[in-house]
Amino acid sequence: MEHGTPRLRSAFPQTPRRGDGDRNPQQRANPFRTSAPSSQQKPLPQIATLKSSPAPPAEPLIPETIIDAPSQRLYAVAFWIALWGWRLFDFSNLVDAEEQSLWLFMKWVAIDGVFLFGLPGLRIPWLEWSSATMTLIFLAHAVADGMLMFRIPIPIMAGLAVLWRGVWGAYETAINEHGVNPDTVLFNDSLILGRQIIHILPEGSAILNPERHAFCIDGQAKNEVRLPIMINATEPIGIDIMHMDLDTQANSTIRISKSQIKTMHKEASRLITYSDNPNEPKTLYFTVKKPGLYALAKVVDASNLEVSRKKLAHTVVVPCPRAEFLPAQADRCRGELSNIELEAVGTPPMKIKYRKVVNKTPQTSTFENIQPEDLVSPLLKQNVDALVVPNKVDTSWAKSHTMRVPLSEGLVTSGTWVYAIDEVVDGFGNRVQYSANSHKPEDKKNAKTTHHLHQYIEVHERPVINLKGCTPQQPLKVPKGKPRALPIQYASTGRGAIPDTPYNIEYIFSPQADMSSTSGHGPSPQTRKETVKNAREVPYISEPGLYTLTGVSTDFCSGDVLEPASCLLENPPEPRLQISSNSIHDKCAGSSIGLRVDLDLVGTPPFEVEYTMSRKGNSHHETGRERINGLRGQIELTPSEAGSYEYKFIKISDDVYKKQELSGEHLTLRQDVKPSASARLVQQGRQITCIDHAATFEAQLTGEHPFKLDYELIHNGKRHKMSQDNISSNFLQLETPILKEGGDYTMALVSITDKNGCTEFLKDEAKVTVRHQKPKVSFGQIEGRRTVDTLEGKQVALPLRLSGEGPWTVRYLDSQGHEQSIRPRGPNDRLDVDREGIYELISVHDNVCPGLVDTGAKDFQINWIPRPQYRISPSDIASQKSNVLVRAEVCEGDEDAVEVLFKGSPPYELTYVQTVKPDVGTVAPRTKDLRAAVNVASLRMETAVAGAYEYKFLKLRDGNYEHSPKHFTPLSITQKVNARPSAAFVTPGKTYSFCSVESDGEEVIPVSLHGVPPFELEVEIKHHGTIKPEMVHYTNIESKSHSIRIPHSRLHLGKSAVSLRRVSDARGCSRFLDNTTPRVQISVHDAPTIVSLEERTDYCVGDRLNFGLSGVAPFQVFYTFEGHARKASVSSGNTFKRLAEKPGTFQITGLQDSASSCKASTDITKRIHGMPSVRVSKGKDSYVDIHEGGQAELTFDFGGTPPFEFTYTRSSNTDKYGKKKGQVLDMRSEVSDEHSMRIWASEEGTYEVVSIKDAHCAYTKAGINVEQAKGAKKRLGYY
Repeated sequence: MEHGTPRLRSAFPQTPRRGDGDRNPQQRANPFRTSAPSSQQKPLPQIATLKSSPAPPAEPLIPETIIDAPSQRLYAVAFWIALWGWRLFDFSNLVDAEEQSLWLFMKWVAIDGVFLFGLPGLRIPWLEWSSATMTLIFLAHAVADGMLMFRIPIPIMAGLAVLWRGVWGAYETAINEHGVNPDTVLFNDSLILGRQIIHILPEGSAILNPERHAFCIDGQAKNEVRLPIMINATEPIGIDIMHMDLDTQANSTIRISKSQIKTMHKEASRLITYSDNPNEPKTLYFTVKKPGLYALAKVVDASNLEVSRKKLAHTVVVPCPRAEFLPAQADRCRGELSNIELEAVGTPPMKIKYRKVVNKTPQTSTFENIQPEDLVSPLLKQNVDALVVPNKVDTSWAKSHTMRVPLSEGLVTSGTWVYAIDEVVDGFGNRVQYSANSHKPEDKKNAKTTHHLHQYIEVHERPVINLKGCTPQQPLKVPKGKPRALPIQYASTGRGAIPDTPYNIEYIFSPQADMSSTSGHGPSPQTRKETVKNAREVPYISEPGLYTLTGVSTDFCSGDVLEPASCLLENPPEPRLQISSNSIHDKCAGSSIGLRVDLDLVGTPPFEVEYTMSRKGNSHHETGRERINGLRGQIELTPSEAGSYEYKFIKISDDVYKKQELSGEHLTLRQDVKPSASARLVQQGRQITCIDHAATFEAQLTGEHPFKLDYELIHNGKRHKMSQDNISSNFLQLETPILKEGGDYTMALVSITDKNGCTEFLKDEAKVTVRHQKPKVSFGQIEGRRTVDTLEGKQVALPLRLSGEGPWTVRYLDSQGHEQSIRPRGPNDRLDVDREGIYELISVHDNVCPGLVDTGAKDFQINWIPRPQYRISPSDIASQKSNVLVRAEVCEGDEDAVEVLFKGSPPYELTYVQTVKPDVGTVAPRTKDLRAAVNVASLRMETAVAGAYEYKFLKLRDGNYEHSPKHFTPLSITQKVNARPSAAFVTPGKTYSFCSVESDGEEVIPVSLHGVPPFELEVEIKHHGTIKPEMVHYTNIESKSHSIRIPHSRLHLGKSAVSLRRVSDARGCSRFLDNTTPRVQISVHDAPTIVSLEERTDYCVGDRLNFGLSGVAPFQVFYTFEGHARKASVSSGNTFKRLAEKPGTFQITGLQDSASSCKASTDITKRIHGMPSVRVSKGKDSYVDIHEGGQAELTFDFGGTPPFEFTYTRSSNTDKYGKKKGQVLDMRSEVSDEHSMRIWASEEGTYEVVSIKDAHCAYTKAGINVEQAKGAKKRLGYY
């Protein structure tokens, strides 16, 4: 049998048991068992779960075997009630609130916290609440503790009164002296019925080119453009576009008809961005084919109203920019300038991007700011997106200009140079990009002669020649009549000879007979020209004389001739032989032992003489050969056998002629000798001397003196015999005459005779070489000139041309006039100089001889290319202090620019750093580059942020020079950017009240100003019911806090919106304020008509009859109403009022106060009239949709006594049909002498009458706050 705590029927249900305590305490008993203790319980079917069964609930802290769960709950509740009893006991004994209230409050908060937050720890079933629940219960207890312990009264009576008035309403005393609820009288909804709900479709607008795109027409592939026209919330039926021709400035109007607009809609509907929603903006496209300036002139919608056009920058359609190369020579020489020109056609300033490919190596460059020097264009001083064209349009700046941009650079590498235009951009940002196919000509040959998007230049090497193996000192010796190749060595300014290229060779020739001793050539040398097919061929020469190379060229380029450039060709004389012989005698026997043959030779040594020796009676003969290195020789013919011998000389050869036959009896010998004196030359080697100088030899003599010496000087087959007698010394100086011809001379000793008269044959000889020419020095040419324009400080190697034999010593005057000397290492050495001026050669000396200076090539001039310079246009500068230029102050956001003028070789790049000290905050300095392709560029000044700006120029470079701090003069431009003034209402959104006539104490509108006084302020006043606003100007405002007084001449009855439109300060800066700027409202009322309470005679049902009482309360008022006399008591106050419950005549007959207890007779009669009624739109809710600017008719039908004066409101529509109450936006009163009236309204909202007044009474609709409606911000427009 189960034992449980007895419970009432209203108690908690019994806690489910967990089962028998001795068998299975973990299982709970079925909570739904019957009351019979012995009934069997069927187990509930097991319900499958998705995952796992929830964990069984935890056991109470006090096991149920000790105290069951319902008893635990009972004890907990009892303990809680005991705590409240203790709490109320402390409250009843609370005496001193200041000393005990805080302590008791903290005590009970702590006790409540311990009890409430400790209760879940007991785990009593059904008292295990969540933490959030326990926290809310604790806070409720804490609030109750605070109210009790701090003795905070609970407004019970006030609450009951509010509840009573809310349920049954407040009662007032009516004329019949019984309580009446005034709401039942005052708010009779049947008096005013009907509403007019006006919905204004979104405001229609039209914008031409809303994204401010740039357009261009090229007349070929792009012969038309589509101008976007964005329309918003309108359906236009006609569009007028104004077109202005850029050249003639003639205006024309393009009219777009309704059918065209329909076609434009159809085409635009194919786009993804097109929306069928009439309230969504749509973009239509109109095609134009002429350049010019386009602007929307007029847009008319379906209601024949003109649609608002937002004035942005006019859309300018210009011819597309283009660029091309002008015709130029296609074949150039290395070292020349490219000298090509780009022709750019378009609206300046333009930019061209081009590529230069040198031997398949590409390089990209850009020309910027391409513009005429006298151009004045708004594109130079502001962004295109910010361009606003004034009403008087001057389109001359937008016309296309043709500009030529030179592109001149040194062709330092041979090969194929290709210039190709990649892109051209005009001042509006129209970009024309040329594809790779545009750069593919039909063939290279045609590409060289056409001028379009690319320019081919073939750069050829310059030819160089000189002679090898032949000079005037080492002539070519050729047999007479036989040709010989002129030993020319070919080269070029590249690595070697130019292959497979014809060479045009020019040289001069002077016959040997005409040659001079100074220059080598005769007075009138012959000029000869020959062309060889390639570098493997050379010209052939055969005439004796001096040949000098003077020039060389190929089909494209002229070249340079290096030293040695002269070659002497000689035809030596044919070898000849003369002989003489003497018998050789034995000194002892005196008999002849052979012949000593003296050989006198003419020709070019060495010689070879061939002879035969034959003996008489012998048919055989011997052949002998003798080599003789000089012009004389001696052989001894000593046969080995005795006999009669015959010696015959048959052939002779020299260095030039070979195997020359000899004949003649004089060359046959048949025998004939005495040794004695002798002589020899001390100097056996070859001696070299200069032309026009004498040569000296030393001879050593042996024998018995005095001697006689015979000797001779041999040259060109001529012998000059000389002799000296009475020589008493063993050494003798032999001096030749002045040698006036160049070539080889031989000093030969002929014979010597001693004291005894014995003469001996001598064969000693010495060689002397006489230079054919004096050494010469001259300057060579660089690119065909002896003048060089070079960069400042760059070292230039001046080419020297030397003839003679090195080493040389050359003296010259430098650019400062100082004498200098150098020792060139070769005939084509160079003189390195690095100063500007003229360098002059004054002398030369080679290893043997002094030389000559070529007077026609002795000077070389070095000119320095000027360094780049820049300056700021004086007209752009207000003042200057040293290197700091001061620009005139501008206002924040204004566009400003200065012109930078350059001098040098374009393109230019000027680097500057822009530093700004803003009025508020900090801005980091920025380094920028200004690039210019011509000699003028515009520097755009930053004005986005107010502050002090400084533009400091740091670096300048042009096409020739990099930046050089030594030659750069830094300039700085400073400019003050003034902040624009601002103005705002001190209390935006407030409504100010004014009277229609001027009176003292009227309100003013305070405005706060920021800037530099005095200020000028422009205020816009837009009156309710009118479209065009009024402007009021205030000048000479000296303070930053100003109160606006609206002139009474500008005030209209009703409400007006006051907005600030423009403010300017003493610095000339102004700010235009848009429609989003907060505004204020003004409300102008008729002069208030205050009716004395005693003077008013006519009242309406629902009015309160108020009477001012004077005297001592309480009062007794005696009156009659509809013939019934009544008495009313006024216990306090000095006002007697009664609610007019029904129409009738109310007459006060007497008054009595408590002071005198006397009754004063009076006759105050008041007439109470019935309430008027009004029906709007026949008493129904009417819905009308109109366009912005359209009108809707409001109809009012009145009931009562004319004239009627009614007040109606316009409130916001909270949904499409205005079924919900919206905010009251405006209120207006009208008067009608008839029982109906019509008013036109153009503003959106719900129109309903809130009060009606006839000749006697007025009624205000329940739930409408008239004063709030009067303070609405926006007004209606009435017509």
